[in-house]
Amino acid sequence: MAQPYYITTPIYYVNDAPHIGHAYTTLACDVLARFKRMDGYRVHFLTGTDEHGQKVEKAAEVAGVDPQTFVDRVSQNFRDLAEKMNFSHDDFIRTTEERHTKACQALWSKLVETGDIYLGAYAGWYAVRDEAFYTVGELTDGPNGEKLAPTGAPVEWVEEPSYFFRLSAWGDRLLGYYDANPDCIGPASRRNEVMSFVKGGLQDLSVSRTSFKWGVPVPNDPDHIMYVWLDALTNYATAVGFPDMESDDFTTFWPCNLHMVGKDIVRFHAVYWPAFLMAAGIAPPTRVYAHGWWTNEGQKISKSLGNVIKPDDLVEQYGLDQVRFFLLREVPFGNDGDFAHASMISRMNHELANDYGNLVQRSLSMVSKNCSGAVPEPGAFTDEDRALLEPAERLVETMRPLMDRQAFHEALEAIWVVIRAANGYVDHQAPWALRKTDEPRMRTVLYVLAETIRHLGLATLPFMPETSDKILDQLAVPVENRSFASAGKCGALQPGTALPKPQGVFPRFVEEAA
Repeated sequence: MAQPYYITTPIYYVNDAPHIGHAYTTLACDVLARFKRMDGYRVHFLTGTDEHGQKVEKAAEVAGVDPQTFVDRVSQNFRDLAEKMNFSHDDFIRTTEERHTKACQALWSKLVETGDIYLGAYAGWYAVRDEAFYTVGELTDGPNGEKLAPTGAPVEWVEEPSYFFRLSAWGDRLLGYYDANPDCIGPASRRNEVMSFVKGGLQDLSVSRTSFKWGVPVPNDPDHIMYVWLDALTNYATAVGFPDMESDDFTTFWPCNLHMVGKDIVRFHAVYWPAFLMAAGIAPPTRVYAHGWWTNEGQKISKSLGNVIKPDDLVEQYGLDQVRFFLLREVPFGNDGDFAHASMISRMNHELANDYGNLVQRSLSMVSKNCSGAVPEPGAFTDEDRALLEPAERLVETMRPLMDRQAFHEALEAIWVVIRAANGYVDHQAPWALRKTDEPRMRTVLYVLAETIRHLGLATLPFMPETSDKILDQLAVPVENRSFASAGKCGALQPGTALPKPQGVFPRFVEEAA
């Protein structure tokens, strides 16, 4: 049986249109899911939408429609984004689905049975925008004396009956979980942040509301609906069959291998969620990774500034695979990054067009012209040939640990080390000159280049699937050989295989004159 791998995006809140942050998180998951599938894993890749809560209820009221009609419309925007970005998710979950209501209520009942949920009354500061409670020590004073959450969201004083989760009882057990699983939170800066928060002491968490109705009803107490985060986090278990913990999907894919989230919601995923699960006797996730945020040309992105970056616009302007490449190449994953059009164009023209595209185009054009349009027959390999081929053959081995710690930028750099070496090899070996002086050697050089490009096409396929498939098409690599199991000798190019006429894959981007 193939080893399972379960990866999730956060489910996206349906109070706004999809933006670069949504695309970035799901792209990272998509690249890792594709990589794992190519590496022989049985992958389950989940994304979806979070559709309950006070914000949604208010937004629907402003829009003049009922909440279900509102979420149906907005959720579709996220499905459209997934299609536009060529994401390969296996399931798209919505928290308004019946399967999810069933799962939430089952988890709630388990927590009641264990004594981890009790009825009380809540009085404190609540941010509707964040759907989160904050202590007074976390607040700052904003303009006109209003209180602001750490995210900048305004808070309001809330007093109402509430069920509570005994989070205060889980501090030591959470710290023990973190110590026993040093890789369960990444990157290290977020792990330190989470551990510091827990060490500071945990308070019991309000997990129900009575002031609005758009949510999952609390079992046996319909006056209450579940706190949106308890509802939302449960989606990860819903999607693999919970509450049927004996189902094939649950026993195969749980615990989740990786929850990918933005840094603003790491606390919910690395503190509250493991505590909920452990309290219910369910294994916590193996790893939570929290990435950074993007700015736009050095400015914080906000609707008020009018500088929200829409993924559709980027794809229309620059091309799908170019955008996918840039987002994971430009900054170390986990750090904050700045989107600058000049940087985008530079990456496209220098690394994609000049480095990778030029390598493919000139190498395969020489094969087409000088080898009757077929894979050439190589002679004995020299040390120079092996110096290029061997790192290319080891690319997947090099990339595996980098992908497992979500170092996508380092994985891409490992690929570009080989691309730069291949371009240097072309210049040094000069097959156009060998054609006149040593034709057998020319054929060997061109075979080495074609085989190197095959390895590069496989390595870049998770990042740039459409373009990488075009490259592998030009090498006549069968679809069934586009896995890492076929990257070795068994999948090597066969001399004499007819090749199609080569086509350019990464055109240079030329800005239109003003």
